[in-house]
Amino acid sequence: MTYPVLDQKDTRSGFGAGLLEVGRSNPDVVALCADLTGSLKMDAFEKEFPERFFQVGIAEANMMGIAAGLTIGGKIPFTGTFANFSTGRVYDQVRQSIAYAGKNVKICASHAGLTLGEDGATHQILEDIGLMRMLPGMTVIVPADHNQTRQATLAIAAHQGPCYLRFGRPKWPVFIPADSPFEIGKAQVLVEGSDVTMIACGHLVWHTLQAAEQLAKEGVTAEVINMHTIKPLDAEAILRSVSRTGCVVTCEEHNRHGGLGDAVAQVLTASRPAPQEFVAVNDSFGESGTPDQLLKKYGLMPADIVAAAHRAIARA
Repeated sequence: MTYPVLDQKDTRSGFGAGLLEVGRSNPDVVALCADLTGSLKMDAFEKEFPERFFQVGIAEANMMGIAAGLTIGGKIPFTGTFANFSTGRVYDQVRQSIAYAGKNVKICASHAGLTLGEDGATHQILEDIGLMRMLPGMTVIVPADHNQTRQATLAIAAHQGPCYLRFGRPKWPVFIPADSPFEIGKAQVLVEGSDVTMIACGHLVWHTLQAAEQLAKEGVTAEVINMHTIKPLDAEAILRSVSRTGCVVTCEEHNRHGGLGDAVAQVLTASRPAPQEFVAVNDSFGESGTPDQLLKKYGLMPADIVAAAHRAIARA
């Protein structure tokens, strides 16, 4: 199955659209932002619901504390800032006030990974998935495109408990239909195959689909799984696929330590050991450059996924 490009839109705009939608349907939804309203595409929500929008300024730790407090009154707070400031800068507040306390806060993080681009290593957090999936009770979601980011925003609003929603800055191919079903914790098999399982999240789902097309031209059938939920992980989907293919490639815009690849490896080690190749940033910080330049330099392009698939197959 091929997935045509329906549009080119940034995933952060999908979040903005979803936030406005849940704001209209649920009066308990409130939004907080740390001086990045336009960057997080929260301006439409602010304009329509000014009494439910809180601009806290460049005070991210305070924002997390305020969000936790708002849940006590039954509100559903959505916090918005860059991924680096949503996790690394405020990890103590997220751990203590939100995760440990079990508060129903939705931590929404834009400008994640290398595709943040020219802002460079200080802002390109590549450790956030690992940080957040280690917190007990934290749901972690990394949607694939604009449409799925909107769907995920709707889903976390209905979910009880703390959530981390990770999305990005650049315009990216839109290929998931707007009405495609989305369920937290349930992976999507986008392409069926029998030679290798390829599991991806976020922007790299599109690159993985492109890699699968190239492999098909070579006579290799790859199964492509969109693992939009990193926690809770769909272990059943992983094991079902790998039991047929015998090998796996994981693809993520994140450090290879602590992210999707590690989560999949835990499942395989416990239940069905199989050769695994990692397409991820290899224990490195990023640097300044365009998204495409950085994805190429750090080995996250379709050609890199094709090469990883051949390595995995050779080991099976």
